[in-house]
Amino acid sequence: MDLVWWLAYMALGGFVGLMAGLLGIGGGGIMVPVLTSLFVLQGVPHEHLAHLALGTSMAAIVPSSLSSLRSHHRHGAVHWQVVRYITPGILAGTFLATFVAALIPTRGLAIFFACFMLLMAAQMLVNLKPKPSRGLPGALGISGAGAGIGGISALVAIGGGALTVPFLTWCNIKVQHAIGTSAAVGLPIALAGALGYLINGWSVSGLPSAALGYIYLPALLLMAPLSILTAPLGARLAHRLPVATLKRVFAVMLVLLAVQMVYTVSTA
Repeated sequence: MDLVWWLAYMALGGFVGLMAGLLGIGGGGIMVPVLTSLFVLQGVPHEHLAHLALGTSMAAIVPSSLSSLRSHHRHGAVHWQVVRYITPGILAGTFLATFVAALIPTRGLAIFFACFMLLMAAQMLVNLKPKPSRGLPGALGISGAGAGIGGISALVAIGGGALTVPFLTWCNIKVQHAIGTSAAVGLPIALAGALGYLINGWSVSGLPSAALGYIYLPALLLMAPLSILTAPLGARLAHRLPVATLKRVFAVMLVLLAVQMVYTVSTA
């Protein structure tokens, strides 16, 4: 692999970590479309573009989600009873959704990803937040919600924060605990998603030689350390920069990246 690709993956990992620390937003919305473009330039077959980008992104979320979980746990912001109830559904929904993703053509996955990111961007632009209007459901209800959150997260390679935080806030969990609990939930999402994409791509032909299933190891190994290093920097900058304005700029960037991904897979 040429040096230029090494530098590209390192830059992507650093930027993703910075944005995660600065805005509290997972990196899938950035990683998936950028990885798709990089894979096109590297000659990855069209039918594997989205799957490889999703699988690699899910694997890259594992170390960052572990770091985030530890940080929120130290601050006492994780509602561990919710984590215990929601994790079985999260694991099942995420893992099974990777098998669904394996059956969907690259263009279909790109369109679904773009639609979800457009909704996420719209929510950020209008700062729409659900009002606390009910209590937490029972263990079965929480696990069922986890299955839905995990399923969607696997199809768009996110740690689930965009879905978990609104759900918990709606259920009268304090925002700080909703964010902390979402960070803890992100780890089983990332693990189950990475394992699912690894299994589904294990015997697929035409993947790069350095791929482990649908996980491209060079990208993973170069992105993950940089994202961990830059996330604390982003967290420190969050106290000095106009985060509300930056979120609007980030929302516009998500829209552009989503459109760019659909264009890339349609013309590759």
